[in-house]
Amino acid sequence: MTIERYGPEAPLDCPLCPRLVAFRETNSRLFPSFHNAPVPSFGDEQARFLIVGLAPGLKGANQTGRPFTGDYAGDLLYATLGKFGFVDGQYGGHAGDGLTLKGVMITNAVRCVPPQNKPVGAEMNACRPFLTERLRALPRLSAILCLGKISHDNTLRALGERVSAMKFAHQAAQDFDVNGRSVRLFDSYHCSRYNTNTGRLTETMFENVFADIRAFLER
Repeated sequence: MTIERYGPEAPLDCPLCPRLVAFRETNSRLFPSFHNAPVPSFGDEQARFLIVGLAPGLKGANQTGRPFTGDYAGDLLYATLGKFGFVDGQYGGHAGDGLTLKGVMITNAVRCVPPQNKPVGAEMNACRPFLTERLRALPRLSAILCLGKISHDNTLRALGERVSAMKFAHQAAQDFDVNGRSVRLFDSYHCSRYNTNTGRLTETMFENVFADIRAFLER
């Protein structure tokens, strides 16, 4: 099955990836109170800044229905967003906490939770048109932050670029053309517990990326 017309958000019953559909159906039986569907983007429709993660976590966004909500990665991401003035309200780890984002939107390269948090190439390819349309749907977009190399590679492809156009590296940045506008792509290691527990990413390293982005947006 295919979706004849893509928009920036996947339908809740998206049929494109058989393995992810089967996993979604299994989780609906195991965790009937969970969202268990493609997780929509969250944030400001007039955002100048888009954050692109990899995919929903099983007991994070797949449970709550909001990107990076309900797990450690979200705890760090939303705390950092708050420190740099991108939020209104208090992050409570659930979709009903009343939190709103200012000038920023959060999305994922793959909208459904994958087994072992690892989407395969065919799933990334199938979901990429939603990311492409998400980029096109933000009329004021100026900055994109990719969390991790898989997000980086998928975002470059969604922009119509080759992966070789920019090598992934923590705190790297490069300008690209998006719909006739110059947009700066920033990279960070993913804010997962694994990366912070191993010291690959520290809070200071993560905040340094956001400092770069805030300075870029305010120039």
